[in-house]
Amino acid sequence: QVQLAESGGGLVQAGGSLRLSCAASGSIFSINRMGWHRQAPGKQRELVATITRGGTTNYADSVKGRFTISRDNAKNTVYLQMNGLKPEDTAVYYCTGDRVGGIIEAYWGQGTQVTVST
Repeated sequence: QVQLAESGGGLVQAGGSLRLSCAASGSIFSINRMGWHRQAPGKQRELVATITRGGTTNYADSVKGRFTISRDNAKNTVYLQMNGLKPEDTAVYYCTGDRVGGIIEAYWGQGTQVTVST
């Protein structure tokens, strides 16, 4: 069993920064790739960024150059540094984890709200 817990969301002005954290617990050896997804009102959930256990990253075009995903395997924690935030970044951000063996996005956190004001 795996549990993911996000933190770090909040209200920030456009152009500001936030750092999200996702702490994994339980059977952490079952987690391979991890990432962040988001869902804004009226929009489908979308990929923000992913990172493998080895550190290979992937980003949505909309956040490239502004967001950085990182991973501390020793702490079983994934981070999302968000710089240059825009109002369109407003969403609930979810931490996800892929199951070892190829099952993607098998694990989800409860989400943390990010609101970017004008």
